[in-house]
Amino acid sequence: MNRKVRILLGLSLSLIITVNLWLGSITVKICRTSSCGNISGQPEGKPSVALPKRRSVTLTYDSDNYHLNLTQHEVEFPFLQSYICTLLEDSLGHCRSPGGAPLLLLAMKSHPASGDRRAALRQTWAAEGEISGYQIKRLFLLATVPSLGHMNLVEEEVKEFQDILLWNFTESHHNLSLKERCFLDWLHHNCKEAEFIFKGDDDVLVNPKALVEYLGTIVNISCTLHGNLLHRPGVMRGGKYAITHTLYPQPHYPVFLSGGGFILPRDAIPHLYQVSMELPVFPLDDVYLGLLGVAANVTMVHNTRFYMNVLKYSICQYRQALVVHQFTSERLIEIWRELQDAKCDR
Repeated sequence: MNRKVRILLGLSLSLIITVNLWLGSITVKICRTSSCGNISGQPEGKPSVALPKRRSVTLTYDSDNYHLNLTQHEVEFPFLQSYICTLLEDSLGHCRSPGGAPLLLLAMKSHPASGDRRAALRQTWAAEGEISGYQIKRLFLLATVPSLGHMNLVEEEVKEFQDILLWNFTESHHNLSLKERCFLDWLHHNCKEAEFIFKGDDDVLVNPKALVEYLGTIVNISCTLHGNLLHRPGVMRGGKYAITHTLYPQPHYPVFLSGGGFILPRDAIPHLYQVSMELPVFPLDDVYLGLLGVAANVTMVHNTRFYMNVLKYSICQYRQALVVHQFTSERLIEIWRELQDAKCDR
């Protein structure tokens, strides 16, 4: 082999190694959006400390089997399976509770464009403080959008309130499942102090005082999720929540809690986190958490005070409700003010 050929082979080998290393860096960083890692010059973010090891699984619930095929999930929703949780904005230390009081963390899924909703929650039911011995703290769960204006507003909120977790994937309907998984990841590694987590949407009305009272009445809550329970709901094959037969051939889901608002106890987090590293990521967030719950063998309980459908307005009934869905920011503020002055017989 002459000298010229050896040089060409060496260059080719170097190029292959360089490409492989570059591809490897993508696997770690998962930087796939135009705004990824670039909010006013911020670094690319902090990736999760552990990598998922996904596999196909068959779950059993009420004597029925539910098969989740990883290969088909990778075909139809590859990004959900490959994404590595990477934060652009973190809130380390957020779960420390002064004086050792038990912590109730209020965590709301939000969108960068929904600054008015976050503002309304901060001045109403998601205000931080102490209620009946519980320390109340809040977090908003966000991903990125292409609009630089919206992302700049998010950055301003981060500076002022320090109450946002921001991941580097793009906001979308199916990517809500990544908020579910990545929030479990964050709780497991960074928020072991929270005794309970309320997780819900940013357009609900929550009664934190009633929520704390409710927590005090529950027996054996340590591995039980509470909310509005749907048992064996049918699978939709058309519309916004459509799921193909190839992805999920069963006619119904086993069980799940409405994503509008539910209570998650601390002791359930390690179990849910562990199975979230193994199961395929299902593209509907509330169904996905239900599947994780079945896999982790945690109990899900229905309570009628989690109102996910329209509840006719009655100030005293709202005062007894734990969660009511769904409100504009203006209406939420108006009802909250009325609740503070309401005179109701208990």
